[in-house]
Amino acid sequence: MSSTSARLLTLLSLLGARPRWAGAELSDRLGISTRTLRRDVEDLRGLGYPISVLKGPNGGYRLGTGGRLPPLLLDDEQAVAVAVALQTTPTSVSGIDDAVARALTSLKQVMPARLRAEADALHLTTIRNYWEFPAPPIPSATLRTVGHAVRNRHLLRFDQLTPDGRRPDPGDPDFAPPVRAEAHHLVVWAGRWYLVAYVPGEEAWRVYRVERIHPHAPTGVGFEPRPLPAPDVTSYVMATYDRGDTPARWQCTGTVVMDLPADVVARWAPGGSVVEFVDTTRSRLTLGAWSWAGIAGLLATFDADISDVRPAELRDACRTIADRYARASR
Repeated sequence: MSSTSARLLTLLSLLGARPRWAGAELSDRLGISTRTLRRDVEDLRGLGYPISVLKGPNGGYRLGTGGRLPPLLLDDEQAVAVAVALQTTPTSVSGIDDAVARALTSLKQVMPARLRAEADALHLTTIRNYWEFPAPPIPSATLRTVGHAVRNRHLLRFDQLTPDGRRPDPGDPDFAPPVRAEAHHLVVWAGRWYLVAYVPGEEAWRVYRVERIHPHAPTGVGFEPRPLPAPDVTSYVMATYDRGDTPARWQCTGTVVMDLPADVVARWAPGGSVVEFVDTTRSRLTLGAWSWAGIAGLLATFDADISDVRPAELRDACRTIADRYARASR
């Protein structure tokens, strides 16, 4: 690599490390004159990097964001990290498999031989965790539309799809008018995408499953961000029982009424379960496992009284486990 090319890469790395640099400081770091620095900056601009010149006594240079994606500069650890991340990309978004494969191939093509060997050595096979229940893949166009509304603080207008992906017609009994919501946050939890939004017409916060959102055309109508009804967005989503979840498919599925509030149960319920509000101190939990004893064991982790246990097989499993532990405690 020529000294000029190496210097340009170093300059680009420095510009990406801080929001702004004084010209004299950059010149000192690179060991060049201010005239050579200006020429190098122009060369980087010609390659597509949007570098701004800041005027005034506190002026200097700043690397901004451009209208097209310029070449990226990654150090060794970053390049390997991106290669690993591309191989472990979740399948929760449809239509990007080919793009992911092409991105990984492109990255390996420009890696030095030693890094390419390291990336190849990290060829991964992802095995699904039985307790993760990702939603059906989301169309990438839907994700872009929702993400655009979140990023730009625009009202989002959308229809809600049924759990099986159907869009009800106006004459259907389950038809509902389009939702008009302030799109605040996107959250990914256990392979499921959620939209946290405020619905002005209901004067309430809601959590929606993104794969059940059928967006209308962008509204372009802005809104002022509101404070969340929780310390942070993670806590809010995890403690919201009415977030559109549906029971996962298990060999056994049971339901009980638990003497705990719905927000407490929702926070700790395993993936693929459903929590329903009963009253301020009780909730209904529907969950599954590979056996009835497995469900009974999960229920015990909540350390709370239960009632209305269904079906009969789950009641039998609870009795069997109670007898087993009673004998063990003697």
